[in-house]
Amino acid sequence: MKKAVVLISGGLDSTLAAKMVRDQGVEVVALNCKTPFCLCDKKTSNGYDSQADQAANDLGIELKTINIGEDFLDIIKNPRYGYGKNLNPCIDCRILMFRKAKELMQQTGADFIVTGEVLGQRPMSQHRQALQIIDKQSGLEGLVLRPLSARLLSETLPEKTGWVDRNKLLNFSGRRRKPQMDLAKAFNIKDYPCSAGGCLLTDPLFAKKVRDLLNHGELNLNNIELLKIGRHFRLGPKVKLLVGRDEQENERLLKLAEEGDYLFDTCDIPGPVALGRGLFNDELIRLSCAIVCNHSDLDGKLSIDIVYTKAPEKEGRILKALAISDNELINFRI
Repeated sequence: MKKAVVLISGGLDSTLAAKMVRDQGVEVVALNCKTPFCLCDKKTSNGYDSQADQAANDLGIELKTINIGEDFLDIIKNPRYGYGKNLNPCIDCRILMFRKAKELMQQTGADFIVTGEVLGQRPMSQHRQALQIIDKQSGLEGLVLRPLSARLLSETLPEKTGWVDRNKLLNFSGRRRKPQMDLAKAFNIKDYPCSAGGCLLTDPLFAKKVRDLLNHGELNLNNIELLKIGRHFRLGPKVKLLVGRDEQENERLLKLAEEGDYLFDTCDIPGPVALGRGLFNDELIRLSCAIVCNHSDLDGKLSIDIVYTKAPEKEGRILKALAISDNELINFRI
């Protein structure tokens, strides 16, 4: 029996590709490459750690999960093949994932790689030339099978040698989702909330915040996690303030605080938690308190007490703050 490593995101396309190959009698090992930007990397309503976990369980296949976050940050800083519309280095990202799949292929004695890519579905990484570049640069020419579009692409080694039947593969192309949804119905695959995967770097607002980190030499995994919550303000070249939007975000900010960070909170009225990171002085502390005041429930008050603490210190200091105006606040918002 031949064996394949299937790159699986938890999205519908990769789930369909895995099932199609497994149904042809190929032993399948699923690989999920985790980055800080994947929209499928969340707990599911059924209690699975991610969509990939759920998809692998539903298909009855083994799942290997690896974190490629650090490698991926290096790519964002200087992608060989550039960015997409926003800050998404799609081609370089795929090459990295394929190289990890190749490593697993060699470790497990697998014969080829399978992906759920559809020709023409994504403008940067799924046109014909991009697919060829990805295969070549990852050292996998002829060994990457794309079952959903295989009959529109050159024959791969698995097809030429009869490991899989090309006639049972498909000719999907473009961005329409209906063919995949119809196939899912035929396969009785019902629960696929993350139908096409996704990446935060394609979101213009999120990409703007990542670019701010890049421009200030602050790109690291902890700072990326902070980008996913709160309101963000650039107070200086080396100073940022994040303001929680609800109780859950307030708790998250407290957990992500590192030694040397400043934490701001209201004393006697409802208000947000804020996390300050960088080289703070008295002026920037006062500015941060004014921003927290702006986002608090003042209930007619002109000024309120803000307590601030420098982690890991436990004793805080109190500063009476006036709220910064909305017009002034715009100058600092990222």
